[in-house]
Amino acid sequence: MPAVAVAILAENASQIPVLQGRVDSTALARTVYTHASFPSSSADPIIRQIQDLRAEVVLLDFGPEEAERAAAAIELLRSAVADLAVFAISDLGQPLAIVAAMRAGACEFLDRSSSSSALLEAFARYTSQRHKARHTGGRALVTTFINGKAGSGATTLAVNSAMALQREHGSTVLVDFAALGHAALHLNVRPNFGLLDALQNLHRLDSSLLESLMTPAAHGLHLLAGPQVPVEIVPTPAELARLFDLLVSCYRYVIVDASDRLDSTARLLSELSQHTLIVAQADVVALWSVGRVQAFLSDGVPNEKIRLVLNRYKKIPGFADEDAEKATNCKVFWKIPNQFQAIAPAIDRGEPFVLQESLEASRSLKGMVQALGQAPGSDTGTGKPRGKEKASRPFMTAPIRAGQ
Repeated sequence: MPAVAVAILAENASQIPVLQGRVDSTALARTVYTHASFPSSSADPIIRQIQDLRAEVVLLDFGPEEAERAAAAIELLRSAVADLAVFAISDLGQPLAIVAAMRAGACEFLDRSSSSSALLEAFARYTSQRHKARHTGGRALVTTFINGKAGSGATTLAVNSAMALQREHGSTVLVDFAALGHAALHLNVRPNFGLLDALQNLHRLDSSLLESLMTPAAHGLHLLAGPQVPVEIVPTPAELARLFDLLVSCYRYVIVDASDRLDSTARLLSELSQHTLIVAQADVVALWSVGRVQAFLSDGVPNEKIRLVLNRYKKIPGFADEDAEKATNCKVFWKIPNQFQAIAPAIDRGEPFVLQESLEASRSLKGMVQALGQAPGSDTGTGKPRGKEKASRPFMTAPIRAGQ
């Protein structure tokens, strides 16, 4: 197997020989270019050198004060050089820098103080996933469902959306982040392993191990199951990023059921997703709650990718979408009609209602899924949400390669 061609960029020149020594000691990679600064534009000579030398991976080292410039450089490299992987290298004690690098396009995030073995593992992941990534073309679309008020149906919509995507496009995984996982019941499966096992084995997690932790469901859907007894799962930003790195490398669609979570993990899941859908019913209490959840997830900053889905919807005279949007400060993305009499028995049987072609709710949910994302193969992996707004920019991760 030919060694991976690596370029090293660091504004701190003393880091370059350190990183070059680590790269060359792995035997999986070789250094072809180094430079003591970051590119500032697509016409920058650094970009041309990386292209001419056919570098496959860029190690981009930065300190806390360089995080903003590093994120801009990562985004520039990813847009200017096709099929280029960027490994961000900094201190893991900077959650904001990690998220910024993830969103910009880094596919690994490594601690500056880590040994050569950590870099070796990163190159091993890269080489093992390179063929698969090129074969699937494009990156995963990640969508998180969360309840605006407990019991609103986030799990039901997450399960059925995942099933619809799997049947239409394949390569879909459902990740259950609830404190007590119910997705397995909705799919009538009995998981042996799940999310907790993945997080406890991040130090050796690769695509093969990840697949072994999945629970297969109908039509080939994969489930990374939530805990079957109440357990507090609060991964660090780096741990979550590492997990999503593998998920988006192995699947085209990642559906996350955040259920009733309202904690730092829920906020980070929203940050890592192209779409965050708050599920609620059209009543005063639920809409009041949605407004608070939206403010929490966006940290008080308007966020176009956080949308409202009205579940079990019945048309109310005098009540329009604008009323819901005014009450929640959240755009209405979709409305799933109320067919409780048909859907409740389907949940009890562990049969996603989207498999019932005759249901109006099934047709509506398929329309929502189609609006969320287009067929695999586009650069962004995202479709156009309903209305005139543009789809929010996709994200990336680290140790890490989450979606775009």
